[in-house]
Amino acid sequence: MNMKRTLAALLSMALLLALAGCGGKTEPPAAPAAPTAAQPGETVGAAPAATPRPGEENAPKIDGLTYERTVPLVYADQFAIYCYEGGYRYIDMNNSDKMLVVPEGGTVPTGLGKDVVVVQQPLQNIYLAATSVMALFDAMDALDRISFVGSKTWYTENAIRALENGDFVYAGKYNIPDYEMLLAGGCELAIESTMLLHNPEVKEKLIEVGIKTVIERSSYEEHPLARTEWIKVYGALLGLEDKADELFNEQVSKVRALEDLESTGKTVAFFYVNTAGNVVTYKSNGYLPSMISLAGATYVPSDLGTDDEGKLSTVNMSMEQFYHTAVDVDYIIYNCSIAAQLHTIDDLTGLSPVLADFKAVKEGNAWCTTESMYQQTDKMGTIIEEMNRIFSGQTDGSDLSYIFRLE
Repeated sequence: MNMKRTLAALLSMALLLALAGCGGKTEPPAAPAAPTAAQPGETVGAAPAATPRPGEENAPKIDGLTYERTVPLVYADQFAIYCYEGGYRYIDMNNSDKMLVVPEGGTVPTGLGKDVVVVQQPLQNIYLAATSVMALFDAMDALDRISFVGSKTWYTENAIRALENGDFVYAGKYNIPDYEMLLAGGCELAIESTMLLHNPEVKEKLIEVGIKTVIERSSYEEHPLARTEWIKVYGALLGLEDKADELFNEQVSKVRALEDLESTGKTVAFFYVNTAGNVVTYKSNGYLPSMISLAGATYVPSDLGTDDEGKLSTVNMSMEQFYHTAVDVDYIIYNCSIAAQLHTIDDLTGLSPVLADFKAVKEGNAWCTTESMYQQTDKMGTIIEEMNRIFSGQTDGSDLSYIFRLE
């Protein structure tokens, strides 16, 4: 019975389909849906918005400029560089100045914020008061872009020569610049270190008289190679980006070559003695202890100043405190890039007789930096490489450039 009903239903369906195919009226296609109302910020009938390029969401929107890419950073976190078509570059220094670099012959976009420093290429007649930047300019063969300096003491040979030859003119210390000299010499940009934050009135005056001024923040970077990575800022500023990338990658490769090596198991103290007889050493989470760690050793003390959120990287302690902390370390490195240059063990123990009791001094492992080390921001990888050779016993110091043994 059920089978008969099923067959009847199928025959009825077939008949209806046949009638439709033989001139039966078909339903018209459904009308397209009515357009929906535009949402805020949208245009009715407009094509869907293009998918933002990676990094574009953070790039400033600048009238007339098309975002191209964001410069990738490996270690640095105190700046960002956004690239726009036509060679325009926007440099955003964290909690500090913003710069728009306009290529030679390019027009300055309208609608820029008052806080954006506009720099037109080719950039010349720079006043360089941030001493750690000199080596980066020198590495890029760009010392000819500098006309004025804020120091008479340099350890980069080409900078010393430029000052002696008159290619550089001393235009006063960072906090007492010679405004008239800078103006008369056509200074296009003053590059200052964060030391100027203690004298904000000087920056205000520089800007007031018409000298564009920025404060670079490389000293706030925690990773040593991040300081070298600031060469990308100056590469963008000067139109030397390929050269900057090449130099940075060279230093990175030196450190990455050490990554797979076993730890030397050695302990190291890094310090100097100030005029009051106190020891000045580094917070354990600073860039200098990081260099020692990357070189395969352990910085002592391991927990100094780690709960201090201040930007100062050094800590003062009495010689007695330092003795109890570091008397048994395997190596000591005296920081002559800050203090007066030492040459011998007698020079070291002359600072305090108790230093003669240190294990490192007794075993001939007291070392000293050259005066130039602090200014060699372009060689951070090389310095780390030298430290590794010392801690692993691969050198007597005679073939090193930035650290030497005290005899």
